[in-house]
Amino acid sequence: MPLKKGIKALVAEAEAEVENLSVEQAKALYGRPDILFVDLRDVRELWREGTVPGSYHAPRGMLEFWVDPDSPYHKDVFAQGKKMVLFCQSGWRSALAAKTLQEMGLEKVAHVTGGFSAWKQAGLPVEAKSPPPVKG
Repeated sequence: MPLKKGIKALVAEAEAEVENLSVEQAKALYGRPDILFVDLRDVRELWREGTVPGSYHAPRGMLEFWVDPDSPYHKDVFAQGKKMVLFCQSGWRSALAAKTLQEMGLEKVAHVTGGFSAWKQAGLPVEAKSPPPVKG
């Protein structure tokens, strides 16, 4: 049975409604005190490939819960009024997440087109992330 709407259509719709940042535009925002880079990838992706230094890790499945101040899972980092620059591996999850956050009422949100892959390809800073030590 064919899907009513596939991932390509969902991502295209999201990108038409959100602020899409090129890697160059994201680099220009990087390090500013009013900007929060948010890594949406699974923790295993961070361990394998690293992340943007100083970014905040918010797994895609928890983002809405961590952003919503009425959620029992709310994280204060999302209540600071900073513009959020979302990224994932290739820009699909971050486009969908940016659209969702806009639907929740956040205005200062964007995503990096091409994601972390494009960031790395551009030779921009990468910070290694290691898994926690195994408790024995």
